[in-house]
Amino acid sequence: MAQGRVNAMPTAALVLLMLVIGHLDLARAATYVVGDSTGGWTFGIVRKWPPKGMIFNAGDTLVFKYGPGHNVVRVNRAGYKSCTARKGAKVYNHGIAKIKLVKGKNYFICSVLNHCKKFGMKIAVTAV
Repeated sequence: MAQGRVNAMPTAALVLLMLVIGHLDLARAATYVVGDSTGGWTFGIVRKWPPKGMIFNAGDTLVFKYGPGHNVVRVNRAGYKSCTARKGAKVYNHGIAKIKLVKGKNYFICSVLNHCKKFGMKIAVTAV
């Protein structure tokens, strides 16, 4: 009767190990408020954010807090340099935007009027 039985212990251990590894990645992900508690995503503040030496990881979340009259748009390098969002880009308009970072450069602008060009409402963040 013992023939044909599979020892489930190695399989269970493997599944448990995979779950632990998956949770380690989630545990490393951090959340950062853009502009910290000094005013959030607004004029002037973003020129000083992120602080020098701050390290971000892919999967970390940036939280943009802003009042009426601002928005957040993820753009590419060209959009960052020219302060323009590509047609069809997702625009966050609701006062709080939570955006996960991808590995490499992440670029964000405010696309309202001249907020990016004239007031410098843009940030570039590198995630490792």
